[in-house]
Amino acid sequence: MTTPAEDAGQLIEVTGRRASVTRTTRETKVTAIVDLDGSGRVQIETGVGFWDHLLGSLGHHGLFDLEIRAEGDLGVDEHHTVEDVALVLGSAFAAALGDRAGISRFGDARVPMDDSLASAVLDLGGRPYAVIDLPFRGERVGQLPLQLVEHAVEAFARTTGATIHLSGTGRNDHHLAEAAFKALGRALREACEVDSRRQGVASLKGSLR
Repeated sequence: MTTPAEDAGQLIEVTGRRASVTRTTRETKVTAIVDLDGSGRVQIETGVGFWDHLLGSLGHHGLFDLEIRAEGDLGVDEHHTVEDVALVLGSAFAAALGDRAGISRFGDARVPMDDSLASAVLDLGGRPYAVIDLPFRGERVGQLPLQLVEHAVEAFARTTGATIHLSGTGRNDHHLAEAAFKALGRALREACEVDSRRQGVASLKGSLR
């Protein structure tokens, strides 16, 4: 069943555990399509190459099918595009999760990449919060200002309705960021998985909202 809806300026369409969200502002136009039961196929075009790479790592290692298209005011800088992609992607995850009945809810993953080691622990219980500790050494990787990584994860947590603890260590900024997004993808996959033993939502309150 497909349910189109307008929510805070977003066009949302949901079919099962697949959701498409489009959001248009004066600064950006972003469409994100997420299939929670995919196989890791990704098509991402944001205009910010390393951001595409990180999101592709999240989808591929989380086994989510992701399609993300963004047009933004990159002539100003990368901030609006990176932030808005994170917001819309989070909204797509939230829409695909629906009432979150039957999901495992919690996810935990550690991923090494050469000199770097990253850990992602999360809760899809509807409480948006992010604690990020990724000690980058430089200012950029490619076109992506690394200070936007923390900001983007915070934005994603807010619209997904997730508590995310993301941390890591490393000497190479590319490796540290990539390991972090691989770990985030794997933790998301674990949290989004349906547990056939679970009746209703994973909360003693009876609600994840």
